[in-house]
Amino acid sequence: MTVLSAAILLFLVMDPLGNILLFVTALKTVPVHRRRRVVARELLIAYGVLVVFLFTGEHLLHWLNISGPALTIAGGLVLFLIALRMVFPSADSPLAESIKGEPFLVPLAIPYVAGPSTLATLLLLMSREPQRWPEWLLALTCAWLVSAAILVLGGRIGEFLGKRGLLALERLMGLLLVALAVQMSIEGLRIALRT
Repeated sequence: MTVLSAAILLFLVMDPLGNILLFVTALKTVPVHRRRRVVARELLIAYGVLVVFLFTGEHLLHWLNISGPALTIAGGLVLFLIALRMVFPSADSPLAESIKGEPFLVPLAIPYVAGPSTLATLLLLMSREPQRWPEWLLALTCAWLVSAAILVLGGRIGEFLGKRGLLALERLMGLLLVALAVQMSIEGLRIALRT
């Protein structure tokens, strides 16, 4: 996997376009002049969590005695389930959690940006080729920067695209993620069958 493909994968998993509506809803009770600061703070917290997990996740794998192929297959399955939710969103799930006051850490930083799927993807990248950590850090930073720009401008993008436009983009990202998830599962099975 190249740095570019890893960055695209992380960007798709972070799903900033799908998170715009969640961010806008979560920030409704926050005064307008504070919203950008809150979003910037939450994005920086999420980035810190992701970087820490990038470097500590592999130790967690060794401690739990999980093999690389098992993680690759599991990662593919998790991404596939997430992608299915993006392509076929549930009508009965609420748009966002009910938040009173200014959100801190939860739910904007975790799990909207630094969610389980992003953490699992980072774990997968590092477990496969830990010596390439500078490249994975670069891929994470690039994906986070693009996601952060989209989420900081989320209100404007949401107004421009509308709810239907955002849903259409999220479904397109979900379709791409389905293909990536299937490819990951196939690679994991190939490695497992070779050993």
